[in-house]
Amino acid sequence: MTNETIELKQGIKFHKIETDKFKTNLFAIFFSLPLTRQTVTKNALIAAVLRRGTANMKTQEEISKNLEEMYGASFDCGIEKTGDSHTIKFYLESINDEFLPEKEDLLKKSLDILLDIAFNPLIESEKFKEEYVEQEKENLKQIIEGKIDNKGSYALERCIEEMYKDKAYGLYKYGYIEDLNEITPEDLYNYYKQVINECKIDIFASGILPQNTENLVKENENIIKLQERTAQIKDEKKQIPEKENVVQESMDVTQGKLVIGLDVTSNIENLSYITMCYNTILGGGANSKMFQNVREKASLAYTVGSNYLKRKQNIMIRAGIEIENYEKALEIIKEQLKDMEEGNFTKEDIENAKNLIIATIENIPEEQDTEISYYLGQELAGTNVSVEEYKQKIQDVTKEQIIEVAKSVKLNTVYFLKN
Repeated sequence: MTNETIELKQGIKFHKIETDKFKTNLFAIFFSLPLTRQTVTKNALIAAVLRRGTANMKTQEEISKNLEEMYGASFDCGIEKTGDSHTIKFYLESINDEFLPEKEDLLKKSLDILLDIAFNPLIESEKFKEEYVEQEKENLKQIIEGKIDNKGSYALERCIEEMYKDKAYGLYKYGYIEDLNEITPEDLYNYYKQVINECKIDIFASGILPQNTENLVKENENIIKLQERTAQIKDEKKQIPEKENVVQESMDVTQGKLVIGLDVTSNIENLSYITMCYNTILGGGANSKMFQNVREKASLAYTVGSNYLKRKQNIMIRAGIEIENYEKALEIIKEQLKDMEEGNFTKEDIENAKNLIIATIENIPEEQDTEISYYLGQELAGTNVSVEEYKQKIQDVTKEQIIEVAKSVKLNTVYFLKN
C-alpha cells in the first residue's frame, strides 16, 4: 500500500491510496470549512441538496440509473464535525476496472460523476432548484428534531454543548431548525459558490489506480475552473473552567443517562498517544476500570465507557444508570479517575490497552472508508503519521507518562438526563 498527496492547486489536494486489497475503488471529496453558528445549517443543507441532481443528471433517479449501469456503483454524502472544522463529504464506490467482464474506463466515469455532483449542481434561474431545497429543508428539520430520539447520543451532544457554550465545537453538526426558514434557494446557491471558492478541498482515490489518476482529476473541467485558496482551519484554544459544571435535565426516560466531560490539560510530547492508552485503561473496553468497577462489581450501570476526542483533548465518560444511583455512580467514577492519577493500574492493564488500540490501528487499511477517514484526519490536523508509526508511538507509551496525563485531567461538566 502506498499513500501519495499531490497539491493540484493551493488549498486543493489529491490523495492517492494505492492498494490491491479490494475489488472496488473508492473515491471521496471533502469540503472542509470553519465550524460557525452562521453557516452550520447551510452546510448540512448543501450536502443534502447536491445529491438531488446535477446540470448533467437532473434528478436522483438519473444519478441512480447512471450508477446502476456502472455495475451497481454506490454514492453517498453527508456532513461531519471534526474539531472546529465542518466537512461536507461525498463518496462513490465502483468495481475496479481489472475485475470487469469487458474493458471499460469505470474509474474515469466514477470520478467524473462524483466531481459533477460536488461541483456542477442543478441550477435554475441562478439558484438551486426550489423544489429540492424545500424538500431537503423538511428532511433536515426531521433529522434535527430526531436527535432527541436516541437518548444516549442526545445526552452526549448536550454535555458537549454545555462544555463549549458559544464555541464552535458546541454546535450541532446538522444545524438548527430556526435557521431553515431564513434560507432561500438563491441564498443557498450564493453561499455554495462561496464555499467551493474558499473551502479546503481534499479529493481521495483508493484502490488499484493507474499512474494517470491524478491527471483525470486535475484535467477535469470542474477542477480547472476552481481558484486557489488559503484555507486554514485552526481549533479554538480551550478554556478550562475553574470549577466543574453540573447540569441536570428531565425527560420521559426509564434509564438515566450520565455523561461526564473531562479536559486533558497536559502539554506532554506525544500527548494524544499517551491519552489513548489512559482512556482505554479508564473506560475503553471490557477490561477497563469503568467497566469492571462501575458495572461489574458495583452493578451501578447497564452500560459504561469512555471516548477520547483527540482534536479537542477531551474524554467523555458515558453511563446508562438507574436514576436513583446517580450519586453513587458519580462517586465510583471519580474514584477511578483518582486511581489513574495515583498509578493504581498494572503493567497488564497497559499491555491490554495497547493491544486493543493496536488491533484497531491494524484494521485501518482493511476498510477503504476507514483508511480515507484516517488520512483525512491527518490532513486536517496537519500531521503525517503512517499506520506503522502510529503503532510504534502507542508501543512507546510508559506508565509514568500515563500518570502524568492522569494528573492533568480535570472534570469539566457533569450532565445527567433523568426522569
